[in-house]
Amino acid sequence: MLYTKLWMDDARKSEELVTQRRAGVIGLNYFDTSSGDKKLYNDILPVLELYQLKVVPLSADEYHIHFGITTTTAQQIIKQLTERFSDQRLNFSIISETGFKDYMKLYDPPKKVKYQDIAISGGDHTDMIAAVSATLDSVRPDDMLAYLVQQAYSLKASDIHLECQRENVRVRFRVDGVLHPVASLSYEKYRHLVSVVASAANISTEEKDAQTGHISRAYKLATGEDVTLNLRVEAVPTVYGMDIVARLFNLKLEFFHLENLGLSPDESKIVDDIIRHPTGMVLVVGPTGSGKTTTLYSLINTLNTPERKIITLEDPVEYNMPGVVQIPVVGQLEGKNFAEKLRAVLRLDPDVVMVGEIRDQDTAKTALQGALTGHLVLSTFHGASASAALTRMLDMVGINPLFASAMRLVMAQRLVRRLDDKLKQPYKPDEALKTQLRAVIDTFPPDMQRPDISQVTLYKPGTSNENPFGYSGQLALREQLLMTPGVQEILKLPPNQITTEALEKKAVAEGMRTMLQDGLLKAFAGQTTLEEVYRVVG
Repeated sequence: MLYTKLWMDDARKSEELVTQRRAGVIGLNYFDTSSGDKKLYNDILPVLELYQLKVVPLSADEYHIHFGITTTTAQQIIKQLTERFSDQRLNFSIISETGFKDYMKLYDPPKKVKYQDIAISGGDHTDMIAAVSATLDSVRPDDMLAYLVQQAYSLKASDIHLECQRENVRVRFRVDGVLHPVASLSYEKYRHLVSVVASAANISTEEKDAQTGHISRAYKLATGEDVTLNLRVEAVPTVYGMDIVARLFNLKLEFFHLENLGLSPDESKIVDDIIRHPTGMVLVVGPTGSGKTTTLYSLINTLNTPERKIITLEDPVEYNMPGVVQIPVVGQLEGKNFAEKLRAVLRLDPDVVMVGEIRDQDTAKTALQGALTGHLVLSTFHGASASAALTRMLDMVGINPLFASAMRLVMAQRLVRRLDDKLKQPYKPDEALKTQLRAVIDTFPPDMQRPDISQVTLYKPGTSNENPFGYSGQLALREQLLMTPGVQEILKLPPNQITTEALEKKAVAEGMRTMLQDGLLKAFAGQTTLEEVYRVVG
């Protein structure tokens, strides 16, 4: 708390210095509102006009009025006020934006608001949505964002979705991978919220293209509670307005350990081998929200020793890791420019390089070249499965005899909801379901022990007042595609003969467990439900 206060004090001093310099450029006096008592003059202008004109009276008597204005106050306001108060002598001074807000908190004190805790329930939640919507409608714009973030953290949500619809704006939280509606906003109120988000994330409300921003700051609610905002913001114009998805980051260094990833003994053995021999390329594959960042940071954290130099290129830097050189590239680099940045990083003699995401051909080729020259290159990539990602990567870089030599591992993953062990209920599959399960079990790798379908027990979620859905947290389903001799042979074939299906079939024949197979085993073990596996993997 002391650190936060000192940081805020320094930020205020910096703002006042900037405002003073701007006042000199404009040719007006500067007035420091950060110290001293503030006297209110309620009979000069009504509160609504103070907001509209963006002025505050700093001092006044029968013959003089001293107004404070900001650098964003319209120029014609000075002329209007001079004509309006023609019987008095007016002076104008520039004050900071924070100074203006401080005065307005005195002229228009925030109303006492009781913040309703958001509850995600399995039944009818109309009343809860109405109550939360009313809360949002009654608070300041800054408090709206802080309140939503505070509630999302308490519910362990991963994202906040603000979605423009015909009549209103829907607010939803993604909890354990599933979206839940929590409130609706009027468009008038939403415009205020968008302005706050845009200002904090450094994005434009007028932009016609998709934008990415980041918010990292401390905020104090009207109740006095402190909320830390650490969000990645994605904004995109839609038919009815700007939709926003804010991803929450509440990451701590102790979270990034390989033992927290839930790797099986076989999976851990593969990852440990990569850490012992850190060369080549490792790709983590999956959709947004599949835990790729956590997996990459856990690898980086394990590799992070005094003997190694680790450099990352991230869009944006989601967590600051001591001892790692992290380079943010938010909205700056695309295509060849990004590849040039990566080439520059490789010239800095790193042992390990992490590229946030491979998006284009030049970056893919540069990353592979780095992997071939003795570096360990970690990155994420989009693909429905490990074999699909490998095929797509091959399409990007072209047939290259060194491709298989550069690749070490393609790890695909998806997150499913974890069953609450206290509530889960066992059941035996019927004959039709056994037939369906047997078809998947028959595809298991040859050397893998196959479950006895007659002894299989499945589980479904139970419910309680505290946990209406019967799930608690998430776990990953994974598949790890290694460059086995059979896979390498396929990669040397002519392009028209290399298919995702052939790669996956060969990888399974040589020991790879697919995400569906992994999901089935975890469903049999009572960690999740069969419905969750099919919902996420298909």
